[in-house]
Amino acid sequence: MTEQQNLEIESIQLEKVEPVIVLGFGDEHLSTLEEAYPETVITARGNNIKLKGPEKDLKELREIFGELENMAKRNGDLTERDVETVLALTKGDREPEETNPLRDKSITGDFILNTHDGKAVKAKTPGQKEILEASAKNDIVFSIGPAGTGKTYTSVALAVKALKERKVNKIVLARPAVEAGETLGFLPGDLREKIDPYLRPLYDALEEMIEYDRLELHIAKGTIEIAPLAYMRGRTLNNSFVILDEAQNATNMQMKMFLTRIGFNSRAIITGDITQTDLSRKEESGLISIQNILKDIEGISFVYLDEKDVVRHKLVRDIIDAYERFENDNT
Repeated sequence: MTEQQNLEIESIQLEKVEPVIVLGFGDEHLSTLEEAYPETVITARGNNIKLKGPEKDLKELREIFGELENMAKRNGDLTERDVETVLALTKGDREPEETNPLRDKSITGDFILNTHDGKAVKAKTPGQKEILEASAKNDIVFSIGPAGTGKTYTSVALAVKALKERKVNKIVLARPAVEAGETLGFLPGDLREKIDPYLRPLYDALEEMIEYDRLELHIAKGTIEIAPLAYMRGRTLNNSFVILDEAQNATNMQMKMFLTRIGFNSRAIITGDITQTDLSRKEESGLISIQNILKDIEGISFVYLDEKDVVRHKLVRDIIDAYERFENDNT
């Protein structure tokens, strides 16, 4: 901090916009500005922001808060990327990624997004890179492969990226709840308490990429929806990024029902492992039959991952190899 006599004091009043949008949930946007201007104290009380620091800092911060307020009015929301972009343009001496010391400096074409704590999420294997490429070129992508290949995590990252970049208005994540029975009626608690255990992997991926309070707000507002596959019936999903996870547990009828939910300006990724179906012997997995049904339709892509794409513990790859050898020897 500079000497006391060199400090200026100024107040900024936010008008016609919720202060939490400009300041960020948990003051995350405010923290970003404080890091960028360490010689200035920024204090927020309701819609009043008090600045105390060097005149140059105060001049730039006036411009920044003015632009953030205008963006919030136009868009109804602000992302961390928005704040970094305004910061970079105002300071004029660095790119947006460099305003945050947590940003990964080795971002490549395989980069998807940063988690809420700044870790870069990238496609790490050939199969994951193929998911990125296929999703960029096709509206519907099937990602098929064994456990541990990052199918779900990569798909959720792409969905969050699309939402942050305002390419879609909503994320819908669905999963067949075969283990509990699709009706889930016999389980205690409300809907969320009933389905959470079966949708936990989707929550885990989201919680890495979106700060907890913001994620809860997205879920409360319906911007992000996580539900059993059965709850997709009768709906049309426009302007959405839709993911069906564990699709090997969807029947043929359920798969058709899900795919026909997809509306205008929507994209979908369907993930699953055809070697691990929990369906009864009488029911054929919709993920198995769909490979023949849709194989020649333009705009739909099938991506196949294998043991080379496993990104979990080395033993997971060895276990997959061992099971494949066992199954081949017994067929």
